[in-house]
Amino acid sequence: MKEYIPSQIEKKWQKVWEEKKVFETPQYSEKPKFYDLVMFPYPSGTLHVGHVKNYVIGDIVARYKRMKGYNVLHPFGYDAFGLPAENAAIKNKIHPEVWTFKNIETIRNQIKKIGISYDWKREIATCTEDYYKWTQWLFVKMYEKGLAYKKKAAVNWCPSCQTVLANEQVVDGKCERCGTEVTLKHLEQWYFKITDYAERLLNDLEKLEGWPENVKTMQKNWIGKSTGAEIDFKVDGLDMSIRVFTTRPDTIWGVTFMAIAPESPLVETLVTEDRKKELEEFLKKVSLEDRFKRTSLEAEKEGFFLGRYAINPVTGEKIPIYVANYILYEYGTGAIMAVPAHDQRDFDFAKKYNIPIRLVIDNPESPIDVEKMEKSYEDEGIMVNSGPFNGISSKEAIEKIIDYLEEKNIGKRSVQYKLRDWLISRQRYWGAPIPVVYCEKCGTVAVPEEQLPVKLPKDVEFLPTGQSPLSLDKQFLNTTCPKCGGPARREADTMDTFVDSSWYYLRYVNPNLEDKPFESKDVNYWLPVDQYIGGVEHAVLHLLYSRFITKVLHDMGYVHFDEPFTNLFTQGMIYKDGWKMSKSKGNVVSPDDMIEKYGADTLRTYILFMAPPEKDAEWSDAGIEGVHRFLKRLWNNIYSVLEKIKNVSAEKIELKNKLEKDLRRKLHQSIKKITEDIEGGFKFNTAIAGLMELNNSFSDYLNKTEEKDLNLPLLRELVEKLALILSPFAPHMAEEIWHDLGNDTLIVNEEWPKYDEKALEVDEVTVIIQINGKVRGKINVDVNADEETVKKIAFEEPKVSSYIEGKEIVKVIYVKNKLLNIVVK
Repeated sequence: MKEYIPSQIEKKWQKVWEEKKVFETPQYSEKPKFYDLVMFPYPSGTLHVGHVKNYVIGDIVARYKRMKGYNVLHPFGYDAFGLPAENAAIKNKIHPEVWTFKNIETIRNQIKKIGISYDWKREIATCTEDYYKWTQWLFVKMYEKGLAYKKKAAVNWCPSCQTVLANEQVVDGKCERCGTEVTLKHLEQWYFKITDYAERLLNDLEKLEGWPENVKTMQKNWIGKSTGAEIDFKVDGLDMSIRVFTTRPDTIWGVTFMAIAPESPLVETLVTEDRKKELEEFLKKVSLEDRFKRTSLEAEKEGFFLGRYAINPVTGEKIPIYVANYILYEYGTGAIMAVPAHDQRDFDFAKKYNIPIRLVIDNPESPIDVEKMEKSYEDEGIMVNSGPFNGISSKEAIEKIIDYLEEKNIGKRSVQYKLRDWLISRQRYWGAPIPVVYCEKCGTVAVPEEQLPVKLPKDVEFLPTGQSPLSLDKQFLNTTCPKCGGPARREADTMDTFVDSSWYYLRYVNPNLEDKPFESKDVNYWLPVDQYIGGVEHAVLHLLYSRFITKVLHDMGYVHFDEPFTNLFTQGMIYKDGWKMSKSKGNVVSPDDMIEKYGADTLRTYILFMAPPEKDAEWSDAGIEGVHRFLKRLWNNIYSVLEKIKNVSAEKIELKNKLEKDLRRKLHQSIKKITEDIEGGFKFNTAIAGLMELNNSFSDYLNKTEEKDLNLPLLRELVEKLALILSPFAPHMAEEIWHDLGNDTLIVNEEWPKYDEKALEVDEVTVIIQINGKVRGKINVDVNADEETVKKIAFEEPKVSSYIEGKEIVKVIYVKNKLLNIVVK
């Protein structure tokens, strides 16, 4: 009997698929299209089995849909720009391009070993000039539409490295590279105006019926729509106002101070000269705190008085203006009207800095004594100390007070979002250069399309300080203005890598197009993506940015759809020893090692069998060993009969006994179940369990049937259809079985099998016998047996007759083909 040696059959079939270009997708087809996409990886090193889960899920879908008659687009690429490559360049004295493409080659080889059915002709890497040219084109189009702009922003600054740091590079308030304390600095940065699309991004979540609810909820919360009022507070002694947004205009008579985020540019404007030095010390201290932890209710409230006062517009009172660590610049306007009596954080701050607390909403059931307040009162109540609004409910007062503010021209109704504009500037080298030049005569000028790409210079020096080489490269910086031809300076910032990944799903459609990013008619055929698969950690940023960019391109007339992904599946993680896999934890499981030991088909099948694919799962060495044993048993069962059935037809199958009927029924039940498991929410673990059950029935039949009595046409049907339903999960094994059955086609090109409804029908059923409601036995009866026949068989059953002998039968209740209950006394 032929031995199961995965290393031999897997390499063989991978080579055949590649030579025959099986997975290359025609741009158009008479078949219905299906775009199956997994989120592309960052090529930071080798893959572990946690990464592989994503690709295997996508591959099951692709292979199944091909067998169901679809023209399947299943491409792959690499999110290849970014900070890790640059850090590796500095650390290892290797160019980030060299490091990146070395990792890409490693990942590509790993994925090919797993047998993933990608169309490799469509492979992309976002760091190549023929890709980032079109990322720059996207920027230019955004700039032309007023959706890309530059403004000052607060950033993490390392004085030693002379560079901006991402939040991830700040560890305990210090630069991860040199250990210097990080400070806040205001720099000019480029933004995309995603806030213009906030309402559409929010409302169109309703269209996404194929998305998990938790992802939609995360996006809703991130966009964070609030309705309320914008109110202007004049600054005493200066010709300016501070605008705040509040959802609680009913509390305005209770405002006793103002608080501004440390990152706000207003801080430098408002601080009095005599307090500047002390302010620097305070801001330095705040910069060491985690910006989100410091805003929690439990965090210590810290503030600094700026030496200025604002005027409460409804009371005319002067109120002090503080910088406060619990205010985030990202939310609202970065400044708040503080109402200590009705907001707990304001209350804690006011207590600490001895600021007055004024009650303006009282509890109608238990009037509040301000002097005895131990916490703020945040519920609804009756208005007090609020001028013309005293005595009405606070809920009713909200709209009336907004009307009042609008009449007095000191405020207006407003809708605000937590969503901030997308900061895309990075003071790094390894990214797409922002295609802008600065000309003394023409100002800021976007580089025209015919001059793209603005190429990253290759010959650059990576300083130990980490400062971007672009900011020092005179050959790169000094250029001519595209408008006037005069001298100009290039923008030295590169784009956030989320810009690269916000449109990559479009480039797969035309990966080699030279004169445009994509062909509109082609993307309108293939898009939106029918099934997108990736980690839930991308629920907000990547998925939100991709939705935004799609809507922008739709509004510009380049695409006919305004949502990029119809269906989204978020897979769970694979853990080892209770932890997420990482090199630092030493718990990484290499797919290469598993393939060498067990084969790719075992790895694929085990990854899917571990747990429902949307759930996290714990890696088990015993678990993969068990799946390998199952595949070997299946192989051995098949090859024990394969030579006998090789030239047998399954056209006419005569079933001679119950064992044969049961086996054929199990086969067609399995086809039905596995089809439903794949179609109904990717229940791959139960689909594989179904394969295991079918193999058990196969073993049972072989064990109970002598060789001379084997039903060869039945076994031919069984093995052929078993190979077909095994194919998405263990494609190499299935291909080998299909070939050895004498087929000259490839199983990957075959149709998914249909189940026979008649085969599912049963001849006999098991009826439970109860005496006075207690189970006393079971009988097998013909499925068409009438009640009298069932009663006769039941009464003759020895176990049953012993319970009714000598007793009066009061009544008999029969539930057809299920239950016979005999009531006796």
